[in-house]
Amino acid sequence: MCRAVAPSLIDELTDWLRIPSISTGGGDPKDLARAADWVCERVEAAGGSAEPDTTYGGNPLAIGDLKAARADAPTVLIYGHYDVQAVGEESDWTTPPFEPDIRDGRIYARGAADDKGNFLPLLHVACELAREDRLPVNVRVVVEGEEEAGSEAVAKWIAADERGADCAVVFDGGMADENTPAVTVGLRGMVMVEIGVRTAPRDLHSGIYGGSVLNALHVLLGMLATVAPGPDGRPREELRAGITPPAPSELESWERLKPGDTVLSEVGGRPVTAAAGSEYYMRNGADAALEVNRITGGEPRTIVPATAQGTVSLRLAPRQDPAAIKEVMEGLLRSAIPDGAEVTLEWSLAEPALSDPESQPVKLAAEALGKACGVPTALVRTGGSIPAVAELINHGMPTVVSGFVLPDDAFHAPNESFSLRSLELGERSAHELYSALAKLA
Repeated sequence: MCRAVAPSLIDELTDWLRIPSISTGGGDPKDLARAADWVCERVEAAGGSAEPDTTYGGNPLAIGDLKAARADAPTVLIYGHYDVQAVGEESDWTTPPFEPDIRDGRIYARGAADDKGNFLPLLHVACELAREDRLPVNVRVVVEGEEEAGSEAVAKWIAADERGADCAVVFDGGMADENTPAVTVGLRGMVMVEIGVRTAPRDLHSGIYGGSVLNALHVLLGMLATVAPGPDGRPREELRAGITPPAPSELESWERLKPGDTVLSEVGGRPVTAAAGSEYYMRNGADAALEVNRITGGEPRTIVPATAQGTVSLRLAPRQDPAAIKEVMEGLLRSAIPDGAEVTLEWSLAEPALSDPESQPVKLAAEALGKACGVPTALVRTGGSIPAVAELINHGMPTVVSGFVLPDDAFHAPNESFSLRSLELGERSAHELYSALAKLA
Protein backbone atom coordinates (compact mmCIF):
# COMPACT_ATOMS: atom_id res chain seq x y z
CA MET A 1 0.00 0.00 0.00
CA CYS A 2 2.93 2.36 0.62
CA ARG A 3 4.68 4.38 -2.03
CA ALA A 4 8.31 5.43 -1.63
CA VAL A 5 8.85 8.18 0.91
CA ALA A 6 9.33 11.62 -0.64
CA PRO A 7 13.02 12.56 -0.87
CA SER A 8 12.12 16.05 0.35
CA LEU A 9 10.69 14.54 3.54
CA ILE A 10 13.89 12.58 4.18
CA ASP A 11 15.96 15.71 3.52
CA GLU A 12 13.86 17.74 5.94
CA LEU A 13 14.03 15.10 8.64
CA THR A 14 17.78 14.74 8.27
CA ASP A 15 18.19 18.50 8.58
CA TRP A 16 16.02 18.70 11.72
CA LEU A 17 17.72 15.71 13.34
CA ARG A 18 21.10 17.44 13.08
CA ILE A 19 19.96 19.97 15.69
CA PRO A 20 20.86 18.58 19.16
CA SER A 21 17.71 19.85 20.86
CA ILE A 22 18.19 18.08 24.20
CA SER A 23 15.84 19.18 26.98
CA THR A 24 16.68 16.63 29.68
CA GLY A 25 20.02 18.03 30.80
CA GLY A 26 23.20 18.88 28.96
CA GLY A 27 21.49 20.59 26.04
CA ASP A 28 22.22 24.08 24.76
CA PRO A 29 19.27 26.54 24.89
CA LYS A 30 20.45 27.91 21.54
CA ASP A 31 19.92 24.51 19.93
CA LEU A 32 16.42 24.26 21.38
CA ALA A 33 15.64 27.69 19.94
CA ARG A 34 17.09 26.61 16.57
CA ALA A 35 14.77 23.58 16.51
CA ALA A 36 11.73 25.80 17.17
CA ASP A 37 12.87 28.26 14.50
CA TRP A 38 13.23 25.37 12.06
CA VAL A 39 9.53 24.57 12.43
CA CYS A 40 8.49 28.20 12.02
CA GLU A 41 10.61 28.60 8.89
CA ARG A 42 8.83 25.64 7.23
CA VAL A 43 5.41 27.06 7.97
CA GLU A 44 6.36 30.51 6.67
CA ALA A 45 7.93 29.05 3.52
CA ALA A 46 4.59 27.36 2.79
CA GLY A 47 2.76 30.70 2.94
CA GLY A 48 1.64 30.46 6.55
CA SER A 49 2.45 32.51 9.62
CA ALA A 50 4.56 31.29 12.53
CA GLU A 51 6.78 32.47 15.35
CA PRO A 52 8.49 31.09 18.44
CA ASP A 53 6.51 31.81 21.61
CA THR A 54 8.27 32.22 24.97
CA THR A 55 5.30 33.83 26.73
CA TYR A 56 4.98 30.95 29.17
CA GLY A 57 8.66 30.52 29.97
CA GLY A 58 10.82 27.51 29.34
CA ASN A 59 11.89 26.41 25.88
CA PRO A 60 10.15 28.19 22.99
CA LEU A 61 6.95 26.87 21.50
CA ALA A 62 6.74 26.87 17.71
CA ILE A 63 3.27 28.25 16.94
CA GLY A 64 1.96 28.58 13.38
CA ASP A 65 -1.04 28.67 11.07
CA LEU A 66 -1.67 27.36 7.56
CA LYS A 67 -4.86 28.36 5.77
CA ALA A 68 -7.15 25.96 3.95
CA ALA A 69 -7.97 26.28 0.27
CA ARG A 70 -11.64 26.97 1.13
CA ALA A 71 -12.96 29.56 3.56
CA ASP A 72 -15.42 27.34 5.44
CA ALA A 73 -12.97 24.50 6.17
CA PRO A 74 -12.68 23.07 9.69
CA THR A 75 -9.56 23.64 11.76
CA VAL A 76 -7.14 20.93 12.87
CA LEU A 77 -4.42 21.49 15.45
CA ILE A 78 -1.30 19.35 14.98
CA TYR A 79 0.99 18.77 17.94
CA GLY A 80 4.48 17.35 18.27
CA HIS A 81 7.70 18.02 20.15
CA TYR A 82 11.15 18.92 18.92
CA ASP A 83 13.01 18.24 22.17
CA VAL A 84 14.87 14.97 22.59
CA GLN A 85 16.42 12.88 25.33
CA ALA A 86 20.11 13.09 26.21
CA VAL A 87 22.28 10.64 24.29
CA GLY A 88 23.93 8.85 27.22
CA GLU A 89 27.31 7.35 26.38
CA GLU A 90 28.17 8.28 22.80
CA SER A 91 30.38 5.20 22.61
CA ASP A 92 27.17 3.11 22.74
CA TRP A 93 26.08 4.59 19.39
CA THR A 94 27.18 3.01 16.12
CA THR A 95 27.13 6.44 14.46
CA PRO A 96 27.08 9.88 16.13
CA PRO A 97 23.60 10.63 17.51
CA PHE A 98 23.23 13.96 15.73
CA GLU A 99 24.72 12.90 12.42
CA PRO A 100 21.75 11.08 10.86
CA ASP A 101 22.68 7.88 9.06
CA ILE A 102 20.44 5.82 6.80
CA ARG A 103 21.19 2.10 6.74
CA ASP A 104 19.16 -1.09 6.42
CA GLY A 105 15.95 0.82 5.77
CA ARG A 106 16.24 2.98 8.88
CA ILE A 107 17.36 6.49 9.75
CA TYR A 108 19.47 6.51 12.91
CA ALA A 109 19.70 9.60 15.14
CA ARG A 110 18.49 10.85 18.50
CA GLY A 111 14.91 12.02 17.96
CA ALA A 112 14.40 9.95 14.81
CA ALA A 113 11.39 8.20 16.36
CA ASP A 114 10.63 10.38 19.37
CA ASP A 115 9.32 12.65 18.04
CA LYS A 116 10.84 14.38 15.00
CA GLY A 117 10.43 11.52 12.53
CA ASN A 118 7.06 10.53 13.92
CA PHE A 119 5.59 14.05 13.85
CA LEU A 120 7.23 15.53 10.75
CA PRO A 121 4.92 13.92 8.14
CA LEU A 122 2.00 15.90 9.60
CA LEU A 123 3.88 19.16 9.16
CA HIS A 124 5.50 18.25 5.84
CA VAL A 125 2.23 17.24 4.15
CA ALA A 126 0.35 20.27 5.50
CA CYS A 127 3.04 22.61 4.14
CA GLU A 128 3.15 20.78 0.81
CA LEU A 129 -0.62 21.05 0.35
CA ALA A 130 -0.65 24.69 1.47
CA ARG A 131 2.01 25.62 -1.09
CA GLU A 132 -0.16 24.04 -3.78
CA ASP A 133 -3.33 25.72 -2.42
CA ARG A 134 -4.85 22.24 -1.84
CA LEU A 135 -4.93 22.11 1.96
CA PRO A 136 -8.46 20.85 2.84
CA VAL A 137 -8.40 22.04 6.48
CA ASN A 138 -6.97 24.98 8.37
CA VAL A 139 -3.95 23.75 10.30
CA ARG A 140 -2.74 25.17 13.59
CA VAL A 141 0.81 24.07 14.36
CA VAL A 142 1.97 23.61 17.97
CA VAL A 143 5.40 22.08 18.52
CA GLU A 144 6.88 22.19 22.00
CA GLY A 145 10.37 21.80 23.43
CA GLU A 146 9.69 20.35 26.87
CA GLU A 147 7.78 17.11 26.35
CA GLU A 148 10.69 15.14 27.74
CA ALA A 149 10.89 17.52 30.72
CA GLY A 150 7.33 18.14 31.90
CA SER A 151 5.49 20.14 29.18
CA GLU A 152 4.84 23.10 31.49
CA ALA A 153 4.89 25.82 28.82
CA VAL A 154 2.55 24.05 26.39
CA ALA A 155 0.14 23.24 29.23
CA LYS A 156 -0.10 26.94 30.02
CA TRP A 157 -0.51 27.75 26.32
CA ILE A 158 -3.38 25.26 25.93
CA ALA A 159 -5.10 26.54 29.07
CA ALA A 160 -4.92 30.13 27.78
CA ASP A 161 -5.88 29.35 24.17
CA GLU A 162 -9.28 30.70 23.18
CA ARG A 163 -9.23 29.92 19.43
CA GLY A 164 -9.42 26.17 19.77
CA ALA A 165 -9.86 23.78 16.85
CA ASP A 166 -12.35 21.22 15.62
CA CYS A 167 -9.90 18.53 16.65
CA ALA A 168 -6.24 17.92 17.40
CA VAL A 169 -3.98 15.32 15.78
CA VAL A 170 -0.92 14.06 17.63
CA PHE A 171 1.71 11.83 16.04
CA ASP A 172 3.64 10.87 19.18
CA GLY A 173 2.43 7.30 19.54
CA GLY A 174 2.97 3.92 18.00
CA MET A 175 1.37 1.24 15.88
CA ALA A 176 -0.51 -1.69 17.36
CA ASP A 177 1.97 -3.95 15.53
CA GLU A 178 4.22 -3.62 12.49
CA ASN A 179 1.23 -3.67 10.13
CA THR A 180 -1.69 -2.33 12.17
CA PRO A 181 -2.22 1.42 12.62
CA ALA A 182 -3.61 2.59 15.94
CA VAL A 183 -5.56 5.45 17.43
CA THR A 184 -4.71 5.79 21.10
CA VAL A 185 -7.92 6.82 22.84
CA GLY A 186 -6.72 6.46 26.44
CA LEU A 187 -3.65 7.67 28.32
CA ARG A 188 -3.02 6.88 31.96
CA GLY A 189 -2.29 9.56 34.52
CA MET A 190 0.10 9.41 37.45
CA VAL A 191 0.38 9.97 41.18
CA MET A 192 4.03 9.68 42.19
CA VAL A 193 5.66 10.26 45.57
CA GLU A 194 9.23 10.54 46.75
CA ILE A 195 9.44 9.43 50.40
CA GLY A 196 12.21 10.47 52.77
CA VAL A 197 12.54 9.03 56.28
CA ARG A 198 14.84 10.06 59.15
CA THR A 199 14.86 8.37 62.54
CA ALA A 200 18.14 9.58 64.10
CA PRO A 201 20.94 12.09 63.48
CA ARG A 202 23.23 9.24 62.35
CA ASP A 203 23.36 5.49 61.82
CA LEU A 204 23.62 3.55 65.09
CA HIS A 205 25.31 0.30 66.17
CA SER A 206 22.77 -2.51 65.82
CA GLY A 207 24.24 -4.55 68.68
CA ILE A 208 24.04 -1.72 71.19
CA TYR A 209 20.86 0.03 69.98
CA GLY A 210 19.01 -2.42 67.72
CA GLY A 211 15.51 -3.30 68.87
CA SER A 212 15.35 -0.15 71.03
CA VAL A 213 15.43 2.61 68.41
CA LEU A 214 13.53 3.28 65.20
CA ASN A 215 15.02 1.85 62.02
CA ALA A 216 14.38 4.14 59.01
CA LEU A 217 14.10 1.21 56.60
CA HIS A 218 11.57 -0.51 58.85
CA VAL A 219 9.50 2.70 58.88
CA LEU A 220 9.68 2.97 55.10
CA LEU A 221 8.72 -0.67 54.56
CA GLY A 222 5.78 -0.28 56.92
CA MET A 223 4.55 2.73 54.94
CA LEU A 224 4.91 0.89 51.64
CA ALA A 225 2.94 -2.05 53.01
CA THR A 226 -0.13 0.19 53.37
CA VAL A 227 -0.31 0.79 49.60
CA ALA A 228 1.19 -2.44 48.26
CA PRO A 229 -0.86 -4.29 45.59
CA GLY A 230 -2.70 -7.47 46.47
CA PRO A 231 -1.72 -10.98 45.32
CA ASP A 232 -3.39 -10.36 41.95
CA GLY A 233 -1.12 -7.36 41.28
CA ARG A 234 -3.95 -4.82 41.41
CA PRO A 235 -3.92 -1.83 43.78
CA ARG A 236 -6.26 -1.82 46.74
CA GLU A 237 -9.80 -0.69 45.91
CA GLU A 238 -9.46 2.81 47.40
CA LEU A 239 -6.76 3.54 44.84
CA ARG A 240 -8.90 2.29 41.95
CA ALA A 241 -11.77 4.72 42.60
CA GLY A 242 -13.24 6.28 39.46
CA ILE A 243 -12.28 3.58 36.99
CA THR A 244 -14.82 3.11 34.19
CA PRO A 245 -15.03 0.16 31.75
CA PRO A 246 -13.79 0.53 28.17
CA ALA A 247 -16.20 0.94 25.27
CA PRO A 248 -17.30 -2.12 23.27
CA SER A 249 -15.44 -0.81 20.20
CA GLU A 250 -12.22 -0.79 22.22
CA LEU A 251 -12.73 -4.32 23.48
CA GLU A 252 -13.30 -5.49 19.91
CA SER A 253 -10.04 -3.84 18.83
CA TRP A 254 -8.09 -5.47 21.64
CA GLU A 255 -9.24 -8.90 20.46
CA ARG A 256 -7.33 -8.26 17.21
CA LEU A 257 -4.05 -7.35 18.93
CA LYS A 258 -1.10 -9.55 19.79
CA PRO A 259 -1.96 -11.84 22.73
CA GLY A 260 -0.98 -10.33 26.06
CA ASP A 261 0.98 -13.44 27.08
CA THR A 262 3.15 -12.89 24.01
CA VAL A 263 3.64 -9.21 24.84
CA LEU A 264 4.93 -10.14 28.30
CA SER A 265 7.12 -13.02 27.16
CA GLU A 266 8.81 -10.92 24.48
CA VAL A 267 10.32 -8.68 27.16
CA GLY A 268 11.03 -11.50 29.58
CA GLY A 269 8.33 -10.39 32.01
CA ARG A 270 6.99 -12.92 34.48
CA PRO A 271 3.21 -12.60 34.93
CA VAL A 272 2.12 -11.55 38.42
CA THR A 273 -0.76 -14.06 38.18
CA ALA A 274 -1.71 -16.74 35.66
CA ALA A 275 -4.41 -14.45 34.24
CA ALA A 276 -2.21 -11.36 33.83
CA GLY A 277 -1.34 -12.10 30.20
CA SER A 278 -4.92 -12.63 29.05
CA GLU A 279 -5.90 -9.46 30.94
CA TYR A 280 -2.93 -7.43 29.68
CA TYR A 281 -4.79 -4.79 27.64
CA MET A 282 -7.38 -4.26 30.37
CA ARG A 283 -4.76 -4.07 33.12
CA ASN A 284 -2.38 -1.74 31.32
CA GLY A 285 -4.88 0.50 29.59
CA ALA A 286 -8.04 0.60 31.67
CA ASP A 287 -6.91 -0.07 35.23
CA ALA A 288 -4.61 1.47 37.83
CA ALA A 289 -1.19 -0.02 38.61
CA LEU A 290 1.02 0.70 41.62
CA GLU A 291 4.74 0.03 41.58
CA VAL A 292 7.45 0.53 44.17
CA ASN A 293 10.17 2.00 41.96
CA ARG A 294 12.99 2.45 44.47
CA ILE A 295 14.04 1.65 48.04
CA THR A 296 17.42 2.90 49.29
CA GLY A 297 19.08 3.13 52.68
CA GLY A 298 21.48 1.47 55.03
CA GLU A 299 24.75 -0.32 54.35
CA PRO A 300 25.86 -3.98 54.27
CA ARG A 301 27.08 -3.91 57.87
CA THR A 302 25.58 -4.08 61.35
CA ILE A 303 23.88 -0.71 61.68
CA VAL A 304 20.44 0.70 62.39
CA PRO A 305 19.89 2.97 59.37
CA ALA A 306 19.00 6.55 60.27
CA THR A 307 17.69 7.44 56.80
CA ALA A 308 15.80 5.75 53.98
CA GLN A 309 14.28 6.84 50.68
CA GLY A 310 11.61 5.36 48.47
CA THR A 311 9.72 6.13 45.29
CA VAL A 312 6.21 4.92 44.56
CA SER A 313 4.21 5.54 41.39
CA LEU A 314 0.56 4.85 40.79
CA ARG A 315 -0.57 4.84 37.16
CA LEU A 316 -4.15 6.09 36.95
CA ALA A 317 -6.79 4.80 34.58
CA PRO A 318 -8.74 7.33 32.49
CA ARG A 319 -11.45 9.10 34.52
CA GLN A 320 -9.58 8.77 37.82
CA ASP A 321 -8.95 12.01 39.73
CA PRO A 322 -5.24 12.47 40.57
CA ALA A 323 -5.88 14.95 43.39
CA ALA A 324 -8.47 12.73 45.07
CA ILE A 325 -6.33 9.59 44.72
CA LYS A 326 -3.32 11.46 46.09
CA GLU A 327 -5.25 12.32 49.25
CA VAL A 328 -6.22 8.67 49.77
CA MET A 329 -2.69 7.46 49.10
CA GLU A 330 -1.18 10.04 51.45
CA GLY A 331 -3.59 9.05 54.22
CA LEU A 332 -2.58 5.40 53.88
CA LEU A 333 1.14 6.17 53.94
CA ARG A 334 0.91 8.52 56.92
CA SER A 335 -1.15 6.02 58.91
CA ALA A 336 1.97 3.86 59.29
CA ILE A 337 4.38 6.56 60.49
CA PRO A 338 5.39 5.91 64.12
CA ASP A 339 6.02 8.63 66.66
CA GLY A 340 9.54 9.96 66.40
CA ALA A 341 10.02 9.37 62.67
CA GLU A 342 10.52 12.41 60.46
CA VAL A 343 8.96 11.83 57.03
CA THR A 344 8.83 14.00 53.91
CA LEU A 345 6.52 13.33 50.96
CA GLU A 346 7.11 15.06 47.61
CA TRP A 347 4.28 14.54 45.12
CA SER A 348 3.97 14.70 41.34
CA LEU A 349 0.59 14.42 39.61
CA ALA A 350 -0.42 13.98 35.96
CA GLU A 351 -3.94 13.87 34.57
CA PRO A 352 -5.20 10.82 32.64
CA ALA A 353 -7.05 11.34 29.37
CA LEU A 354 -9.72 9.52 27.40
CA SER A 355 -11.10 10.31 23.94
CA ASP A 356 -14.56 9.17 22.95
CA PRO A 357 -13.98 6.26 20.53
CA GLU A 358 -17.38 7.00 18.96
CA SER A 359 -16.61 10.68 18.30
CA GLN A 360 -16.56 11.91 14.71
CA PRO A 361 -12.84 12.85 14.70
CA VAL A 362 -11.77 9.44 16.03
CA LYS A 363 -13.98 7.53 13.61
CA LEU A 364 -12.84 9.62 10.62
CA ALA A 365 -9.21 9.25 11.65
CA ALA A 366 -9.48 5.49 12.16
CA GLU A 367 -10.98 5.11 8.69
CA ALA A 368 -8.27 7.31 7.14
CA LEU A 369 -5.40 5.46 8.83
CA GLY A 370 -6.85 2.11 7.80
CA LYS A 371 -7.07 3.30 4.22
CA ALA A 372 -3.49 4.58 4.27
CA CYS A 373 -2.02 1.41 5.75
CA GLY A 374 -4.31 -1.22 4.23
CA VAL A 375 -5.18 -2.73 7.62
CA PRO A 376 -8.14 -1.81 9.87
CA THR A 377 -7.16 0.60 12.63
CA ALA A 378 -7.05 -0.61 16.23
CA LEU A 379 -8.35 1.53 19.07
CA VAL A 380 -5.84 1.20 21.89
CA ARG A 381 -4.88 2.65 25.22
CA THR A 382 -1.37 3.20 26.47
CA GLY A 383 0.01 2.86 29.95
CA GLY A 384 2.24 5.88 29.40
CA SER A 385 1.48 9.57 29.45
CA ILE A 386 1.74 12.51 27.03
CA PRO A 387 1.07 15.59 29.16
CA ALA A 388 -0.08 17.81 26.28
CA VAL A 389 -2.65 15.25 25.14
CA ALA A 390 -4.29 15.20 28.56
CA GLU A 391 -4.33 19.01 28.52
CA LEU A 392 -5.95 19.10 25.06
CA ILE A 393 -8.63 16.53 25.88
CA ASN A 394 -9.38 17.99 29.29
CA HIS A 395 -9.56 21.44 27.66
CA GLY A 396 -12.45 20.10 25.59
CA MET A 397 -10.68 19.47 22.28
CA PRO A 398 -11.35 16.13 20.53
CA THR A 399 -7.90 14.61 20.08
CA VAL A 400 -6.61 11.86 17.81
CA VAL A 401 -3.37 10.28 19.01
CA SER A 402 -1.54 8.07 16.54
CA GLY A 403 1.93 7.51 15.14
CA PHE A 404 4.20 4.89 13.68
CA VAL A 405 6.79 4.08 16.35
CA LEU A 406 7.60 0.39 16.93
CA PRO A 407 9.57 -1.34 19.72
CA ASP A 408 12.61 -1.82 17.47
CA ASP A 409 13.00 1.96 17.19
CA ALA A 410 14.87 2.09 20.54
CA PHE A 411 13.56 5.52 21.46
CA HIS A 412 15.23 6.93 24.60
CA ALA A 413 18.04 4.40 24.08
CA PRO A 414 21.34 4.37 22.14
CA ASN A 415 20.98 3.88 18.38
CA GLU A 416 17.46 5.30 18.25
CA SER A 417 16.04 4.93 14.75
CA PHE A 418 12.89 5.22 12.67
CA SER A 419 12.14 2.96 9.75
CA LEU A 420 11.68 4.50 6.32
CA ARG A 421 8.55 2.37 6.03
CA SER A 422 7.14 4.11 9.11
CA LEU A 423 8.00 7.46 7.55
CA GLU A 424 6.15 6.40 4.39
CA LEU A 425 3.12 5.33 6.41
CA GLY A 426 3.18 8.63 8.28
CA GLU A 427 3.27 10.66 5.07
CA ARG A 428 0.51 8.64 3.44
CA SER A 429 -1.62 8.78 6.58
CA ALA A 430 -1.22 12.55 6.88
CA HIS A 431 -2.66 12.96 3.37
CA GLU A 432 -5.61 10.71 4.18
CA LEU A 433 -6.20 12.35 7.56
CA TYR A 434 -6.39 15.90 6.24
CA SER A 435 -8.79 14.78 3.52
CA ALA A 436 -10.99 12.85 5.98
CA LEU A 437 -11.04 15.56 8.64
CA ALA A 438 -12.29 18.08 6.07
CA LYS A 439 -15.66 16.33 6.61
CA LEU A 440 -15.87 17.44 10.25
CA ALA A 441 -19.21 19.05 10.96
